[in-house]
Amino acid sequence: MGFEPTTLGITIRVLRTCEPATKRLRLILDRRCPACVLLGRNMATIRKRGDSWQSRIQIKGVAEVAKTFSNRQDAEAWAKVTEAEIIRGVFIKRSDAERTTLGEALDKYAKEVTPNKRGAYQELHRINAWNRDKLAKKSLASLRGVDFATWRDNRLKVVSTATVRLELAVISNLFNVARKEWGMDGLNNPIEGIRLPSVSNARSRVFYDGEEVLLLAALDASDRDSQGRFGKSCRNGYLKPMVLLALETAMRRGELLGMRWEDVRLKDRVVFLPTTKNGQSRSVPLSTKAVEVLNGLPRKLYGAVFDGVTDNAVKLAYIRAVKRARGAYIEAGGDDPRMLVDLHFHDLRHIAVTRLAERLPNIVELAAVSGHTDVRMLKRYYHPKAEELALKIG
Repeated sequence: MGFEPTTLGITIRVLRTCEPATKRLRLILDRRCPACVLLGRNMATIRKRGDSWQSRIQIKGVAEVAKTFSNRQDAEAWAKVTEAEIIRGVFIKRSDAERTTLGEALDKYAKEVTPNKRGAYQELHRINAWNRDKLAKKSLASLRGVDFATWRDNRLKVVSTATVRLELAVISNLFNVARKEWGMDGLNNPIEGIRLPSVSNARSRVFYDGEEVLLLAALDASDRDSQGRFGKSCRNGYLKPMVLLALETAMRRGELLGMRWEDVRLKDRVVFLPTTKNGQSRSVPLSTKAVEVLNGLPRKLYGAVFDGVTDNAVKLAYIRAVKRARGAYIEAGGDDPRMLVDLHFHDLRHIAVTRLAERLPNIVELAAVSGHTDVRMLKRYYHPKAEELALKIG
């Protein structure tokens, strides 16, 4: 027997059994409701398993979840919360996130996501750093914003703010991928709830007097001696041409390594870059000196201009070259502590753009050469004098 209220869309039936009818009252929700609710009857089963208590909830067609606790009280409390979420239709299964540690998720991320990025090599280094951290042993579901806030504060004592932001970006994207693509629907991203360290002003390193000459001298390639050993000069014959091209074109290290002969038009003094850091292609004009450098390289119809050279090889060879140049400066009696110290390969791009800004007063033209998508980034390269501007405006 039963009746069906049309306003609520609910059917109430009293089932005749030997038990009192009031204890067997059932609400059967219509198809507009996602869950089936049993009144006066617990959906959870609590049982003892060894030294632990397991709480299991089974609803056919809706959910089947279980979780183990150290005591019965916690098992019952979890069952009540989970039942309430099922009744409201907001229950999300969290078992995958509870079983998966951050380290395991990082390994999966490194195999499935990182290889598709242009900066895969650098990201793998950040993933390896995370795997060495104690947070890698915690489950994804247990990680909170306070865990990463504490990590952030400690990490800032060791590395720069830019490094910390990049390392946190890996974790943030990992949580988003896990939620969207790995079936961990109920996983929250703890990075979204913490403050990211503010980035300090961009580097503005330029050459000090005599630095460029000493650096280029340290980049001269050396031959093996009669015993097959290299001298004190550079072993990588491609490094000096790369540095010269970086100073002439303001190209990034990855863009230089990505250059291919089929995209180089020396007659037109242009090199086409199909892929750049910001995801856009661009054509880079070549100066007379840049053309001379390219003409001095072994030419092929197709293939990489710097064939067989890896990003890490360039990075390490450049660091060694700067150290050799610093040593030569000290041996010659130099005592300036700034000379050939903290001079990164990427600083060559800043130096190149600074020089180009003097020859290209039009900021839009400079952006076309350098590849900056936001011309506001180029303002720091311009230092016009008020007297010169006065003459221009008449």
